Amino acid sequence: MKRHTLTLALAPALLLAAGCDSTGSNGRILLQDDCDPATFNASLGAGACQHRSAAGVTLSAFNAELQATHQVAAWRIFPSSITVREGESLDVDNTGGETHTYTEVEEFGGGVVPELNQLSGNPTAAPECLDAAEFDSSTVRAGQTVQHTFDERGLEKYQCCIHPWMRQTVVVR
Repeated sequence: MKRHTLTLALAPALLLAAGCDSTGSNGRILLQDDCDPATFNASLGAGACQHRSAAGVTLSAFNAELQATHQVAAWRIFPSSITVREGESLDVDNTGGETHTYTEVEEFGGGVVPELNQLSGNPTAAPECLDAAEFDSSTVRAGQTVQHTFDERGLEKYQCCIHPWMRQTVVVR
């Protein structure tokens, strides 16, 4: 499996409209969630949700939606599919309040949180998510922007190894 290096952007990302034909992303990939700081932090610990808004999806609503539908709509990678050129770099922006990963996987699967795997119907973790170095190098904290280069032609799959229903397919041409 090839490795991708994520590097921290030195300045806030500018929209990269030129040089990208990604659908609706303006040259950016967004890791999104709408966690409610009060309920997430009360249950998961201070700093678990660093969302800027005062209200969002409560932890109980998150759990209920995940249990009912195997996903939480507000937790997603946008766009869910894109086409890019080989060698193209895009900013990956975590616009949510929780930490996410942008991890390339051979096949979609579960992540590192067994309870979320079970509730999302992904009982078997993607091997890449269990690789500590891969997990660490693909982590994007709340409010952080990293740059990702697509360096091999073909169909690539990316997911969040914490919230495994957050997925994206990328055609690199």
